[in-house]
Amino acid sequence: MNRLISWFCKIFIAPIVKFLLIKRVKGWENIPETNFILASNHESHLDWIIDGYICVPRSFRFIGQTDQYSGLTKVFLYIMYFFAGVIHLNRKSKASKKKMFEQAIKSLKVGDCLIIYPEGTRTRTGQIGRGKRGIARIFLETGKPILPVAIKGTFELLPPKSRPRTDKIKRIVEINIGKPLYFKQEYEKAKSVDKNSEEYRLLLSKITGKMMNEIISLRSELDLKT
Repeated sequence: MNRLISWFCKIFIAPIVKFLLIKRVKGWENIPETNFILASNHESHLDWIIDGYICVPRSFRFIGQTDQYSGLTKVFLYIMYFFAGVIHLNRKSKASKKKMFEQAIKSLKVGDCLIIYPEGTRTRTGQIGRGKRGIARIFLETGKPILPVAIKGTFELLPPKSRPRTDKIKRIVEINIGKPLYFKQEYEKAKSVDKNSEEYRLLLSKITGKMMNEIISLRSELDLKT
């Protein structure tokens, strides 16, 4: 989403989102002044709106999958992706994955923020799943901080495979924004490590594990305050 559209959303859309959905936000002060990789748990399609709410008025991009839709639904999805500046990902295609990584890295290098869901898909149980190593790979190529975010409430409002219903709209969404993760030691070490080596894969796993632990901890804080 470019800066102009993002400012439009900040002025006209964000207040509506706050009024209709958001109960509480903790950790605004943790958002870096520079661009970043936002990594949050993924409970619902509403998470797109919530994470966009966090990022406006910055320019930012999502990564969105394209391999589960067809027909008119796919046409509508592509139109939405176009206006939102979404980077396409067909999870069944190696070429698409490679192109996605290239576009994500390029976007960060030109100053965009990047919103990624490390679980790779929405939870079907409400519990946070295992994180994939894609964010760690992008981080090691760019050095941009990872901003961990926990979201609570969107699963109740719009769980997977359910249809939007206006009667279910409630102001129950809670957001916990953690401190940015820089992984300076891992970033410097990766510069001298072969990307095809086991040592590099261990670095990816280490970053992913710490990132997911932080998201889980942030989510637990929200549960404790209920």
